[in-house]
Amino acid sequence: MEFPSELKYTRDHEWVRVEGDVAFIGITAFAQGELGDIVFVEIETQGEALDAHAVFGTVEAVKTVSDLFMPIKGTILEVNPALEGNPALVNEDPYGQGWMIKVQIAADADLTSLMSAGEYEQSL
Repeated sequence: MEFPSELKYTRDHEWVRVEGDVAFIGITAFAQGELGDIVFVEIETQGEALDAHAVFGTVEAVKTVSDLFMPIKGTILEVNPALEGNPALVNEDPYGQGWMIKVQIAADADLTSLMSAGEYEQSL
């Protein structure tokens, strides 16, 4: 299982790729593997400002439905439009085309609580 070193991770199995004051967020390869085949991603929080740990959506797999948690405080700018027609992208490419949301990072967001790839791998 891969955990790209340029990303940050949460104990809830989300990853964060910071690009300036914007972050791309998705779920890790471990999370999608545990969920199984993803059949639906529901995110209706576009445009909303959310605190860290708030639920920003849900992911439905063959086995279960799971909440998706904000790893950092910010405003959801965009939901990945490709997931509407092809939610399996989360399984196929969780760190690339399977990203879920693009977030404007809040000025007071705490990025220090995120884990490195090594720390995340050790937490599993």
